[in-house]
Amino acid sequence: MQCQTIQPGAECTFWSKAGCTFEGNACHVVVADCEGCGRIVESSIGPVCTAYPAPEKKWSTGLCNFATHRKLEIKVSTAKVNPLKASKRGGR
Repeated sequence: MQCQTIQPGAECTFWSKAGCTFEGNACHVVVADCEGCGRIVESSIGPVCTAYPAPEKKWSTGLCNFATHRKLEIKVSTAKVNPLKASKRGGR
């Protein structure tokens, strides 16, 4: 449905027939951690996130899962394998 308060005419997943379903009935402005994200749009109250109405809650636990400007680094470690045990397992 189309937002009627903060971003008139923009598609909003939190808008229903009864109005905005998010607490406070409006989106919140982005926080400093959101700077550079591709999901930020300008609205009547300032920059807001198109994916989540309360960005400060997403960043409170660490990295926002909607962030397009930061990626989670996954470290892969290789385990040493005993060649003697590996050769015995291969014969099964």
